[in-house]
Formats: sequence, C-alpha cells, structure tokens
Amino acid sequence: MAYTIKGSAHIGPSPLGGKPFVSKWSSRYRGATVQDLEPPSALSLNPSDPVSLALISAFERDYTHLTVVDADTRALLGYIAIPALQAQLDAGKVRPGDPVSQAMARFERRGRKYKVISMATTLEELEEFFEGGPQKQEFAVVTDEDRRFVLGVATRSDLEEFVKRRPA
Repeated sequence: MAYTIKGSAHIGPSPLGGKPFVSKWSSRYRGATVQDLEPPSALSLNPSDPVSLALISAFERDYTHLTVVDADTRALLGYIAIPALQAQLDAGKVRPGDPVSQAMARFERRGRKYKVISMATTLEELEEFFEGGPQKQEFAVVTDEDRRFVLGVATRSDLEEFVKRRPA
C-alpha cells in the first residue's frame, strides 16, 4: 500500500529495509514503468565463455553489466560487472583466457528471495530497489513475470537519465 505525501513523493513499506521508502523523483515518473526506460536487450554469457569475450561484448555495446546463464537450461546464474572485471584483470586475479565463471558474481539460490523486476515494474519500485534496501544496488536484471527469461538490465544511471529527460 502506497501513500502520497506533500511533494508527490511515494512512500510505503520497504520489503528491502526496515524504514518506509520515500521516492526522490515520484513526481517525474507519472506512472512510467521499466519498459519506458527502454532497457537494451540483455547480453548473456555462459560460464565457460572467456573473460575476453565478456570485455569485447560489453565494450562493443557500451554495457556495464552482463548476465551469466547456464548453457543448457538458460537459468540465470549470476553476472559480470565490467568495472569489477577490469579491476580483477589489472590485479592479475583473472586473465583474458580464463572462463567467465572465475570472475562472475553468483546469485545465491538458497534462503534468499529476490525482487522480480519486470517490464511492468513501476519506476518508483525500481528506485526503491536501487535505494531502499540495506545494500544499494547498481543494476537490476529485468525478467518476465515468471522469471523464465532475462529481457534486459536496468541500471541506476538509466533511471537518472530518464528523470533528466522528463520535465518536472
């Protein structure tokens, strides 16, 4: 249940944290959803793909995050954050020929419930996902409602750019 307070800020209980979340940009969203961000299609890699492929693919498309899926089932396993990958390469922790599995961040499957972010998710909910929890998130994996397909990745900067383009 959400309430509107002075300044048209979205306020409501946050499942991610103990305090109610207050949206900074609610007045600019005006009912917009993740689909209105027009997130680019996801680029998914397999754990066995080389790190060099992740880098080349990300730089060609100007992506900061790539999803990693199982080669057979296409189940979402984790992601590669390109800045973190570059830092691992610079520190010598991974090499360009190493498999992505050595550098990826894995999603915890057991004992953890994930927030589903779909194309129909409101931008207030997306902002809450980025800002409202105990751990700030830099990106969201956009899936279908049933979490069967990875459709794209929405970043905090995508949301900020949307707000900049939208008149007050």
